[in-house]
Amino acid sequence: MLFPEEIETERLRLRRLCHETVDVFEYYRLCSAHEPAIEEVTAYLPWDPHETVKETADYLDELEAKWDNGTRAEYIIRPKEGEAGAGKIVGSGGLIVDWETQTGKPAIWLRKQFWGNGYAGERAEAMLEVAFERLDLDLVAIPVQDGNDRSRAAVEKYLSTYGGQYDGLIRNSTARPDGTIIDHHRYTVTQQQYQEHHSKADSSVSLGSSNRAQREP
Repeated sequence: MLFPEEIETERLRLRRLCHETVDVFEYYRLCSAHEPAIEEVTAYLPWDPHETVKETADYLDELEAKWDNGTRAEYIIRPKEGEAGAGKIVGSGGLIVDWETQTGKPAIWLRKQFWGNGYAGERAEAMLEVAFERLDLDLVAIPVQDGNDRSRAAVEKYLSTYGGQYDGLIRNSTARPDGTIIDHHRYTVTQQQYQEHHSKADSSVSLGSSNRAQREP
């Protein structure tokens, strides 16, 4: 199997996001106007709040297809016992893979009530391990929309641990769902940088398998 179905970190459990692991109605409520502060949560995300249950169901279908073709792994994030909100869905995170350029791009969103707990950095550690230890990619690139200072600070904090760097501002990087063209700050870490700064002995991440995947042809 290309991607691990489940991942554990020190405080979090990550499980594949698909129809089998989440109730579509529950996930719709978390991704829609039913969720408090959803507009603030999605302000810098590449998706707008879901308007219908079918939109959520279609999104899960899309994630399943990308999982099967090896281009994206997406996980439900739940805190472990002892953490505030233990067992609840606090958001999701994953890794988008471009095999042609051997690059992984982590992604995450968290419900506002769980901001500030360091969960983004802990999830990032897991995604870096998937990218480099499991998939043997060359590079992980993290784009952060210009103006999203909270995320920039979080990325700079955890990326410095792995020898990563700030590459600069990419203008007209992409467009928001409403068509607004936005700029992205790009942060990267190479596999060499990661291996030089990462100690497996100190890692709290469990992927369920230590075997590296073969590179895509």
